Amino acid sequence: MSLRTDTAPTDTAPPLTLPDGLTLEAAELRVLDMPIRFAFETSFGVQRRRFVPLLTLRANGLEGYAEGVMDHLPLYREETVPGALALLEGQLLPRLLGRSFTTPEAFTLALAPYRGNRMARALMEMAFWDLWAKHLGLPLWRVLGGVRTGIPVGVSLGIQESAQATVDLAADSVAQGYGRIKLKIKPGWDEEPVRAVREAFPGIQLTVDANSAYTLADSAALQALDAYGLKYIEQPLAFDDLVDHAELQRRLRTPICLDESITSVADTRKALTLGAARVINLKVGRVGGHLEARRIHDLTLAFGVPLWCGGMVETGVGRAHNIHLSTLENFTLPGDTSSASRYWDHDIIQEGLEVEGGVMPVPEGPGIGVTLDREVLDRVTRQQTTVRAGARPRIDDLPDQPPTDEVY
Repeated sequence: MSLRTDTAPTDTAPPLTLPDGLTLEAAELRVLDMPIRFAFETSFGVQRRRFVPLLTLRANGLEGYAEGVMDHLPLYREETVPGALALLEGQLLPRLLGRSFTTPEAFTLALAPYRGNRMARALMEMAFWDLWAKHLGLPLWRVLGGVRTGIPVGVSLGIQESAQATVDLAADSVAQGYGRIKLKIKPGWDEEPVRAVREAFPGIQLTVDANSAYTLADSAALQALDAYGLKYIEQPLAFDDLVDHAELQRRLRTPICLDESITSVADTRKALTLGAARVINLKVGRVGGHLEARRIHDLTLAFGVPLWCGGMVETGVGRAHNIHLSTLENFTLPGDTSSASRYWDHDIIQEGLEVEGGVMPVPEGPGIGVTLDREVLDRVTRQQTTVRAGARPRIDDLPDQPPTDEVY
């Protein structure tokens, strides 16, 4: 199979609006219990399974799918699975079902008054993008404005028991064709594995990810990594800090890449203006959905700062969304969207999202281009709720729309 990573044809421009709109009829919200094939250790703990919120939006005889990237505990960002379920079931879904929307922009605007909760909002917004693209009969990458049909990807390796175990795992990934190796690090476990992998693979594109484990007091340990030709050091300092990242970047030759700190285009603008990052990891589920992700993409393109698409150990639904987003022009560095079979014995989709020679093909077909494997889905479902148009919010004395004219 021949995969193209250059510019894809753009001869058919999708219509900008649907004259009659899509009227949302119902939503199904599941929580999946997905055991990971291996223990994935980062600086904030060991992950052996994911509890995945999966949303299906229904309209016009079609279904749109998306999954949430929040964890069960607030370890990565503040949002959690239980909190997102309460917000979605009790408020957001009842308020939006039954309404008609002509574009994803109109749908996103309806979510805009609700502060924060970007992962929960992204779950709804991304499902609507899939639904809308299916209604147009177009693949999502075409609707988003993508320019390639194959995505160069890398692999993320968790913390191992020894430097040699890290080298062995890296060797297996290189043999599979991955062009970028990312190592998870933490204080006391940084230079040793980096040195070992660099010595074993002097030409590989190598990066590290600290998941906010360091402070400015650890500058010397991070400066030591300058010797190993890293492409970037990802999120070394606090998840909500830009100022100290800017100071640290002045002390390092290696570019800093921000991940957890970027939740919006405003965050991105501030980070780039301050000099807090020279690379951005863009996760669509973290920033509120595809519309905000495109805004961040356009801003970084204007700044000349490269992007790559991060992963949150998604099932095939979230992985497909990531792949389609990665077709945009400024995703110039390999992302984390590696083969689904690395993580799951049985994925929840029928299609196999597998890397071929370091490149992930973009799923074909309308929308995100994947179909649910109902047998696997039912087997891993631990909770299931259906909300229909006409349902009342849980606290029914709240206004239908948030107040916009009150002074606080």
